[in-house]
Amino acid sequence: MPLRTRVKICGLTSVNDAILAVNAGADAIGLVFYEPSPRHVELTQAAKIAQSIPAFVTKTALFVNPEANYVKQVLDAVSIDLIQFHGDESAEFCAQFAKPYIKAVRMQKSTDLHALALEFKECRGMLLDAYVAGVPGGTGEKFNWEWIPKEFDLPIILAGGLTSSNVKQAIQTASPWAVDVSGGVEASKGIKSPEKIKQFMQQVMSTV
Repeated sequence: MPLRTRVKICGLTSVNDAILAVNAGADAIGLVFYEPSPRHVELTQAAKIAQSIPAFVTKTALFVNPEANYVKQVLDAVSIDLIQFHGDESAEFCAQFAKPYIKAVRMQKSTDLHALALEFKECRGMLLDAYVAGVPGGTGEKFNWEWIPKEFDLPIILAGGLTSSNVKQAIQTASPWAVDVSGGVEASKGIKSPEKIKQFMQQVMSTV
């Protein structure tokens, strides 16, 4: 278990919310490039948000089964440090963009994480989210953290239904490298709550 669990705040749609997240102590921010999502951002807005982020905060671009040309278009227009693939992308697809990436897994009891770690051996971490049929992510649902193996070859990023009321327990149970939150710190879809962000970060830091 790392000395301090890292935090990514995802689904940011404004410069103001991005600065709120960074000032609260977020290690990474997430921009959603998936049109069906209420947290989707257009390229111009995403570029403004990325430009506002100071050094040592990772700017992450989230895609769900994208066309390769669209990923390249985003990378050309927006200053991105890390890609998050949240669909059914192959390891070969994920590795083609000359950027570090993380791979999301929608967890079920039968999910073989060790096999996935071998398949996606180039990824920088595996993001574990709740499985909800037909919905790729951002569901606000959590899964059974006991399904996460105690020994694993890749950094674990825990997502899915995290809030200030359960993130401390999640960290103590799963010992993840990082946690990823979106809906759990929102006032409404795509709009972050300063108070919820503050409370979430306080709970994470209380595990140190």
